[in-house]
Amino acid sequence: MKITLKNLQNKLPIHSKKIKKLILKVLKGEQVKQSGWINICFVDNSQIKKFNAKFLKTESSTDVLAFNLSDKKEKHIILADIMISTQAALKQALNFKTTPDYELSLYVVHGILHILGFGDHTRAQIKLMRKKESQYVD
Repeated sequence: MKITLKNLQNKLPIHSKKIKKLILKVLKGEQVKQSGWINICFVDNSQIKKFNAKFLKTESSTDVLAFNLSDKKEKHIILADIMISTQAALKQALNFKTTPDYELSLYVVHGILHILGFGDHTRAQIKLMRKKESQYVD
């Protein structure tokens, strides 16, 4: 699996090796056999807000946007773009009395889980998502 990280913000330092290791931990834990590319861009709120408006028609910022670009016919290849707001991580770290790195790790795992098909629209989906996030981050 090729993993590319792009830091397009200056609010929070990005620890590339730690993040790539976390991604590989999730992929291994979820028994992902596919190859492919996962691109993650770390952005600020204004950047993620623009993408949220363009692709999801929502006029607000968010913490994570995950786009599975895989061809459904090619089951053995994952192609994905994930955007993560570091400003959201900073804010949530204050709200939840955690660290920005912890929140960033949650967002990375959350994005990867979305790419792998996990949702977060129903209570059951949210419960499973939180369980999986904790499994990989804690």
